[in-house]
Amino acid sequence: MGWAKLSGRLLLCLIGALLAVESAQADPPGLKTLAMGAKAPDFQLPGVDGKSYSLKDFADSKVLVVVFTCNHCPSAQAYEGRLAQFQKDYKDKGVALVAISPNDDKALRLDELGYTDVSDSFEEMKLRAKEKGFQFPYLYDGETQTTALAYGALATPHVFVFDADRNLRYTGRFDDSDVKTVKSHDTRNAVDALLVGTKVPVEKTRAFGCSTKWSDKRESAVQSIEKWNAEPVSIETLNEASLKTLVKNEGKSLLMINLWATWCGPCVTELPELVTINRMYRKRPFKMVTISLDEPEKKEEALKVLTSNHVAMTNYLLGIEDKDQFAELLDKEWPGPVPYTLLIEPGGKVLYRKVGSIDPLELRRAIVNFLGRTY
Repeated sequence: MGWAKLSGRLLLCLIGALLAVESAQADPPGLKTLAMGAKAPDFQLPGVDGKSYSLKDFADSKVLVVVFTCNHCPSAQAYEGRLAQFQKDYKDKGVALVAISPNDDKALRLDELGYTDVSDSFEEMKLRAKEKGFQFPYLYDGETQTTALAYGALATPHVFVFDADRNLRYTGRFDDSDVKTVKSHDTRNAVDALLVGTKVPVEKTRAFGCSTKWSDKRESAVQSIEKWNAEPVSIETLNEASLKTLVKNEGKSLLMINLWATWCGPCVTELPELVTINRMYRKRPFKMVTISLDEPEKKEEALKVLTSNHVAMTNYLLGIEDKDQFAELLDKEWPGPVPYTLLIEPGGKVLYRKVGSIDPLELRRAIVNFLGRTY
């Protein structure tokens, strides 16, 4: 297929894959994908089900499929359903599927999490597996990344198919399209060939997806936090006209509004979580706004709290004296307590309401389910 005919999404993936292979900064020195015919490297890794797994746990299987994948990557998420269907289709045919997350979650920048509700930590892997009902082992290699190094996992997802003797017979993509109609079922073709004892039709393909997040990128993640913490914080007064315009949300972005006050302990406590959410999604069509219900003379105090928590977004101090009028203009269903959080779709429809402290996972899921999990 020519470059001109590649979809924008596939082009991005291809560029990412090439960078993962060619850039010395992307991968550890000397990293090489396992050679065709090589033996499967053994591992001893914890699973989200509380068990520990190694190669011997799959010894009875005619074919072993090892997929390096993760939570956060849009490409990896696009394949979650297909992996689940693959496991269902082949579990009674002597095929074992094991998924391994190679990523060090501490090497992930928050702005790399714009297409997910959870990061790549072991605890968050448990959340994703439970939500999706994974019936295959989902293992964590992010602490040492020893297994990812041994296999040469370049991206998520990256597939390795081994025969009964645990010799590598196929490596690369799961299939040829993460979000469009599949035309080349590469992994299934390889497995089908091994099950009937014929030659694998295509032994190697490119592994499209997000590059593996190696531990040497931790410093970059720390530096990104320091940079964001230095962003200026300001607050301005919100009048009736501005509020009316705000809640109409006539732009193209999902709007999040959080009501808070300096005298509200839970409000101040959740500000760091709001900052994290904003940093995750603000590169997408997403805008976060805070509205302080403090009295006008408390403006500097409110600004001080916002600044100490690095709340670098659109911040307002309520300038409407009649609180009932404000409530009617903002959201007729707001009962009055703070904190109070709203998600408003483009056009003004309220997507989500929360009285009291937010449930961060619930809120992130609401956001990313609206924005979408793939490019």
